[in-house]
Amino acid sequence: MKIKEIISVLEEMAPLAYAEDFDNVGLLVGNQNTEASGVLVCHDALENVIDEAIAKNCNLVVCFHPILFSGIKKITGKNYVERAILKAIKNDIAIYAVHTALDNHQQGVNKIFCEALGLKKTEILIPKQNFIRKLITYTIPENAEKLRNALFEAGAGKIGNYEDCSFNSKGIGTYMGNENSNPEIGERFEFVESDEIKIEVTFEKYLESKILKALFKNHVYEEVAYEIYDLQNQHQNIGLGMIGKLENPMDEKAFLALVKEKMQADGIRHSQFLGKKIQKVAVLGGSGSFAVKNAIQAGADAFLTADLKYHQFYEAENQLILADIGHFESERYTKNYIVDFLRKKILNFAIILSEENTNPVKYL
Repeated sequence: MKIKEIISVLEEMAPLAYAEDFDNVGLLVGNQNTEASGVLVCHDALENVIDEAIAKNCNLVVCFHPILFSGIKKITGKNYVERAILKAIKNDIAIYAVHTALDNHQQGVNKIFCEALGLKKTEILIPKQNFIRKLITYTIPENAEKLRNALFEAGAGKIGNYEDCSFNSKGIGTYMGNENSNPEIGERFEFVESDEIKIEVTFEKYLESKILKALFKNHVYEEVAYEIYDLQNQHQNIGLGMIGKLENPMDEKAFLALVKEKMQADGIRHSQFLGKKIQKVAVLGGSGSFAVKNAIQAGADAFLTADLKYHQFYEAENQLILADIGHFESERYTKNYIVDFLRKKILNFAIILSEENTNPVKYL
């Protein structure tokens, strides 16, 4: 098995198009055409993790956080990033990062967070915008079913919990071909009026080339008439953070004790208690201070995230409990999810969960 075959499975789990624009995801180090000997899944691809990969004969390290985040001009081993990269290159080890591609996935980081706390009826907290497009095309009735099915197969027509969604309307199409034309119906220089079906489907914008390929391959016309529009609709199944409900309301202190236990947090910093029960909970794994207002607008009783600064706790505005449970802790089970996903998709191959604890934050 080549590394690129494993990458295709990783992109099924966390499409790179889901990642935030600022992020650096995908294959960071290595050649995708190399034969894979084994996969080591970790949180951070540090030097000690590369050593672990060497010891366990894994030449692909799949990490959550990208070890290469911003551009570097030299690799001399002067810091932890460069040392990890040097060791990986020297030992022919590839590094692949998922980060916000998995953060934004409906079944990703924040769903894992919610499940650890037992939250039900979960929804995306900040749905992704400018991600949906619409295709409109026209064809003869005899071609409509084949064309629709091809577009569905390419990924079009998915709305929320529904697939194969389209709108179809009947009309009359007209055309007249010139001397270079080869019309499906009628002759050159003949004015043709033909029954047509107008087909409308939505799709995620990163699928556009695949959608168009299916359109041209399965359409019967010599010249395919089509239109593509950007939609303002939010994508309800892709985005940052999640919000859900506890099965039963809890006292504030009891709730934070539950969070501390389930997320194995050594300490939780939080805003002042409000004397209210906690039931509706918003979460955002990693650095989520930017989403405090979103949690308030969603009616959350508590918002769990990490990396909050002193003044940001004031933003709770006595409307919810704002809690910083630790960056690593809020993403703790992500690598377990990646391992489980890969093992289900790739059988009889070494998929190993790293034993290294790469959390840089320690507590007395």
